[in-house]
Amino acid sequence: MRDLKNKLISSKNTKNIQTRKGKSFGYQVLGFGAGASGAAPYAADFLVIAGGGGGGNDTGSGAGAGGYRNSFSSETSGGGGSSETSLTLTPATSYTITIGGGGAAGVSGARTGGVGVNSSISGSDITTITSIGGARAGVVGGSGAGGSDFGGSGSAGTANQGFAGGSGGGGGAQTGGGGGAGEAGNTDGQGLGGDGLSSSITGSAVTRTGGGAGCVSGSSTAGGDGGGGNHAAGSGPSGSGTVNTGSGGGGGTNTGANRDGGAGGSGVVILRVPTASYSGTTSGSPTESTSGSDTILVFNASGSYTG
Repeated sequence: MRDLKNKLISSKNTKNIQTRKGKSFGYQVLGFGAGASGAAPYAADFLVIAGGGGGGNDTGSGAGAGGYRNSFSSETSGGGGSSETSLTLTPATSYTITIGGGGAAGVSGARTGGVGVNSSISGSDITTITSIGGARAGVVGGSGAGGSDFGGSGSAGTANQGFAGGSGGGGGAQTGGGGGAGEAGNTDGQGLGGDGLSSSITGSAVTRTGGGAGCVSGSSTAGGDGGGGNHAAGSGPSGSGTVNTGSGGGGGTNTGANRDGGAGGSGVVILRVPTASYSGTTSGSPTESTSGSDTILVFNASGSYTG
């Protein structure tokens, strides 16, 4: 994490002050670029993951994972992109944290699942960081959903956030797996969800954003590493994406009484700030921990942080 230095230029940042006695003069230093508290801005790393998509009903496609944007260390974002520049936060400024929900499961009468909801960090002095919700079948998302049976193509992911879904099989009753933030659906086999990405922003490695598994008739297929929902052969419902990982839901089976897909997992936003600069002012009840000289805030629900 970079140290930010507040540069002071005396000709622009000093003010001549006359004392009440009218004889003595002094200079008061005014903070250049500082917040209302007078403290200097500071760098903060982030991980922003959107909600995963919901898997389809009855021979359903695996859903895509939510978009993945990250600035911590040299870890990469999804879709093969490089890690991003950290945020510069201003003391006494409020930053809004929005956590996207997972897409609804595809059920009888509404066969396609729902699209995951975007997650973001926003504030008056920063460019909003937005991760795109995971896809359901036929829709572009943070990561794409699997294609339909009889060879349907998977949908695309968003550049630098996630990968495409896998194509459906040509023999029928074989849909594609959803894309993850680390790889495309079907990479490890027909109907398998794409794996997610690991991040150590909290101080220990955690994998999130796995794609949901697609229906492969007569076989159970696995969701991608990081929480992707599985496809349950012969009896449903299929597995949902793990909550607060942005993982996609699994596609529903083509046999049995319950052919429902799995819901998408909700997203998460993580901030890592220098403990020396940490204000302690939050809303939304984030979990708080420390790693080295930094404080880590994990937002599993929407809230805010005041710099």
